[in-house]
Amino acid sequence: MSDLPPFVTSDTLTGLPDVRHGFFGRRGGVSGGLYASLNVGEGSGDAPDAVAANRERVRAALSARALLSCYQIHSADVVHVTMPWIVRPEADAMVTTEPGLALCILTADCTPILFADPEAGVIGAAHAGWKGALGGVMDTTVAAMQELGAQTDRIRVAIGPTIQQASYEVGPDFRETFLAESPDSAALFIPGRDDRYQFDLPGYCRQRLDRLGVHSIHDTGLDTCALEETYFSNRRRNHRGEPDYGRNASVIMLSL
Repeated sequence: MSDLPPFVTSDTLTGLPDVRHGFFGRRGGVSGGLYASLNVGEGSGDAPDAVAANRERVRAALSARALLSCYQIHSADVVHVTMPWIVRPEADAMVTTEPGLALCILTADCTPILFADPEAGVIGAAHAGWKGALGGVMDTTVAAMQELGAQTDRIRVAIGPTIQQASYEVGPDFRETFLAESPDSAALFIPGRDDRYQFDLPGYCRQRLDRLGVHSIHDTGLDTCALEETYFSNRRRNHRGEPDYGRNASVIMLSL
């Protein structure tokens, strides 16, 4: 198909048997205005028909049977996916052993994380904003994969496009919240202007995954906030006072 959207892949997941994945940005879709052009966010204010067409393009790009996203609530809740759904469950992570079901995380600065244990035939996907990351969404995703037969020393992880430290300014209260829960995270905050700090969210995700015993991790290092032509960003729209924003798709699937 000539209208398949572009996507980037991760070193840790590329070439794995029976695993397909992709990190999609804002290019290659049909939406206009603030949502131009590959907005896949069903919760956005974009035209539903345009979102559905964009999601169909993402599905087709990976030759999936179905493209599934949760109603994300910044939680640590995980859904075990066994079949396509009509009503999105409230959760921020998914795991499955079913081929053809593409797990799709929606982000616009939060960190998308894709997981695979190809030997066990188990994959997972998590939406890790700062609340979900601190609240344990990576921990619960790994635990759910283990329940399906995965082993931490075999799990490979890809961290997709997300807000990077240079773009992520936070206040002292934010830093204190993290340090109270995770003292090891102190090194992830560097001084910014005045009393502000620059926080390394994907660095925190890598740190937490490492503590879980998951060591095969690749971070794409792509900054959703800075790369305006390529990715949607909630923080960028806040800086500009725009009323809404599109969502990027991060997808993983066991091949049919």
